[in-house]
Amino acid sequence: MTVPPGGATAPDARVTELLAELGPRVLGVLVRRGADFATAEDCVQEALLEASRRWPDGIPDEPQGWLVTVAWRRFLDVQRSETARRRREDQVHATPDPGPTEQSDDTLLLLSRCCHEALSPASAVALTLRAVGGLTTAQVARAYMVPEATMAQRISRAKRTLSGRSFDRPGDVQNVLRVLYVMFTEGHTGEVDLAREAIRLTRQLAVATADTEVAGLLALMLLTDARRAARWTRRGELVPLAEQDRSRWDTVAIAEGVQVLHAALADDRLGEYQVQAAIAALHDDAPRAEDTDWVQILEWYDELVALADSPVVRLNRAVAVGHVDGALAGLRALEAVPDRVPRRTAAAAYLHERAGDVGEAWELYARAADEAATLAERHHLLRCAARLRG
Repeated sequence: MTVPPGGATAPDARVTELLAELGPRVLGVLVRRGADFATAEDCVQEALLEASRRWPDGIPDEPQGWLVTVAWRRFLDVQRSETARRRREDQVHATPDPGPTEQSDDTLLLLSRCCHEALSPASAVALTLRAVGGLTTAQVARAYMVPEATMAQRISRAKRTLSGRSFDRPGDVQNVLRVLYVMFTEGHTGEVDLAREAIRLTRQLAVATADTEVAGLLALMLLTDARRAARWTRRGELVPLAEQDRSRWDTVAIAEGVQVLHAALADDRLGEYQVQAAIAALHDDAPRAEDTDWVQILEWYDELVALADSPVVRLNRAVAVGHVDGALAGLRALEAVPDRVPRRTAAAAYLHERAGDVGEAWELYARAADEAATLAERHHLLRCAARLRG
């Protein structure tokens, strides 16, 4: 047994950290062995509870192997109660021998399972945080600011949806990327920061696969998250990109994001996340808002339209057109975007203001404030309207 040295991290704290790290790995082993996901997750939780009771007195020399053994035995117990003797014996004999396979990286397998196309994005994110992120149900609930019972029901429904589905190899990486992107854009802060958690999981995925779009998403997250310190005032007010104090941007994260992006682009397999990362990099590269290379940004938006056309992409492209070809050209481009698209009214207000049409801009800012999805965004748009009114 390995006993924590005196004066280091408290044993209970060390055990908690170790269990949070090992839980997803052990779950990956059971799933790879063919265990049903929902049953495997329950068995791993029981193994973690047993470890939390025993390990404060001494952590095993092979903690992951210990957890795998306990969880797998529990799984076999469950199977014995539901299957015939012969099937039980066949399953025992089919158990892989311990060795290098137990240390393999199951991140992609688990993420693919949690991000199955049968699940809604909200359920997939919750299950991913629980099973792959190693968070408790209570932590996931606090991240989404919902009661723990509500989150427990959501996760249970997700596991029931996946129950009985065959899954012995990684699924569609694009499903995983969409879920991680949703998790990142939620951006809640608090005990569990979803943006940081999304970055952490995307890093793990980047190690598990050479897909250039995984690298593109990681670069996009790093380049966007680098601005977080300048995105809010001390009073919690939203600061738009053009008005942010760029000296507060995280230059280390920007440098890493650019490096990851360049490596992905060099592979010459362009995808939508790489394009979005390139746009984010151009914004981060400008020392002042007026130095932004909008011509290149517009070119990248044209690439994005070709790869993944959508009303939101068209809206952002219209703003770029407004900077390159003038506000009136931007407004003409905006006509192709349906009125129901979020932030369309705010974009129209911005372009009308750039065109010098103050009265129309003021009315649009006020209307956009009524349509805002968050209180911070509403306050920002009301301040824009008040500035023009004044």
